[in-house]
Amino acid sequence: MKPIFNVRGEGAFAFIMGIISGYPMGAKIATNFRKNNICTKEECERLLSFTNNSGPLFIIGTVGILMFGSTTIGLLLFITHILACISVGIIFRFWKINYSPTLSSTSHYANKKYYVSFSNLGEVLANSITSSISTILLIGGFVVIFSSIISILKSSGFINILSTCFFPLFNFINIDTSFINPLICGFFEITNGINSISSIACKKLSINIILTSFLLGFGGISVLLQVLSITSKTDLSIKPYLYGKILQGILASVYTYIFINTIPFFNFDI
Repeated sequence: MKPIFNVRGEGAFAFIMGIISGYPMGAKIATNFRKNNICTKEECERLLSFTNNSGPLFIIGTVGILMFGSTTIGLLLFITHILACISVGIIFRFWKINYSPTLSSTSHYANKKYYVSFSNLGEVLANSITSSISTILLIGGFVVIFSSIISILKSSGFINILSTCFFPLFNFINIDTSFINPLICGFFEITNGINSISSIACKKLSINIILTSFLLGFGGISVLLQVLSITSKTDLSIKPYLYGKILQGILASVYTYIFINTIPFFNFDI
């Protein structure tokens, strides 16, 4: 972790769990590191930039199999998602590199070590279950709220008005304008946006896949607010997360484009 991402070895836990568990586990672990004074503020902000990712269950299972009807597409999206995540981590190793990375025992975040024993096992399990349920409810609540917001914006015609602003750009890059509305929806909440993109009939399926790859990397405003609700309890800045997710979305779509055009196995165009 240190030579590649410029964070101490404990950051490997946030990196691995962020890949396995999906949003917003990486951000939650990085925030806990800061609360417990395990990593410095700069290291936790570097972790925020690349450890909060979509999980394999969502990308391969939900997006690949259920939405696109293809395990191969899900695998392609997952591979490029992880490559983009690692690339962002390498780039953000230089985040606040001139700051002195020191842990202070006088920090207002307690430097505590927790030991699990038979006497406190029940308490540890209870706290773990409570934290897990709280996180699940947080994610579900944000999805419901943003699904409602998207429905209101669609019914009011706001999304249609906003989409007309992007017509010249999409015509210029030769992409069907029917993708604009789903992209705007995905900007707010990725599940609804990706579901709409996957249902658009297009001879060049690669366009659907590349746009989906961008949304998976970016995460959407819904996930951004989930992370903000977690990090707001600490002194961590949300800026590295926001910059990192925009960059990850761009890199993921670029990697997907390269894979599709260089590896025939991943080319689904008719």
